[in-house]
Amino acid sequence: MLASCFKPAHGSSFKPASNPVVAHRGAWKTKGLPENSIAALKAAIDLGCTGSEFDVRMTADDSLIINHDPAWHNLAIETNTYAALTQFPLSNGEKLPTLREYLLAGARSNRHTYLVCEIKPSEISKERGQVIAARVLALVREMRVENSVVFISFDYNILKKILELAPDARTQYLEGDRNPGQLKADGVRGADFHHSVYREHPDWVVMARQNHILLNAWTVNEKSDMEWLMSEGFDYITTNEPEMALALWKAKGNK
Repeated sequence: MLASCFKPAHGSSFKPASNPVVAHRGAWKTKGLPENSIAALKAAIDLGCTGSEFDVRMTADDSLIINHDPAWHNLAIETNTYAALTQFPLSNGEKLPTLREYLLAGARSNRHTYLVCEIKPSEISKERGQVIAARVLALVREMRVENSVVFISFDYNILKKILELAPDARTQYLEGDRNPGQLKADGVRGADFHHSVYREHPDWVVMARQNHILLNAWTVNEKSDMEWLMSEGFDYITTNEPEMALALWKAKGNK
């Protein structure tokens, strides 16, 4: 009932912020919030970040939940039920959030921060990873938040599944083992590689621009790396230090 009548706050008025800053697992560090918590997501939105990244896994009873590691309090997520996992709250008292709850929180009063959804590869099978990808996409569509969601993954086949079902979906690849020309050929919109990959392959930066592939770098926590990426005109910089990155961006005369 709630899902069927849910209308995201931003609707068609969503317009991403002009800065390149993506808060890695939310803006958690400065305020001592749990990573991947709804509180950290809201903090990233309040900061005005262009994006806030989070991690999705699926439980044994097919609940899509937000958590980075494959286990929660020594319980393997993929082989335990959501009820078993929620026995252990986050450090701020939140329960382990579901993807539905996270998307709902990310849509409320948010017209500028992309919800950057990392779909974690299944530790059970590649096939299960495909199922997870399809279920994540279905929920995003059901909640009508496609305009503000970016899909990222280390599993290339997960992104290809998303694109099979939604060719216009915003997708970025994390592994760094395919060049931007290959991404372009497969319909993947962005190269979202560790910042060291771009130093090893400076020609990939040029190739990305030639192929209209977005450039993102993770996880960038040093000032010198941020300054280099900004000078190179990267579209996005994923960081555990969003406040520092935003301050550097503004110091360069940007708004």
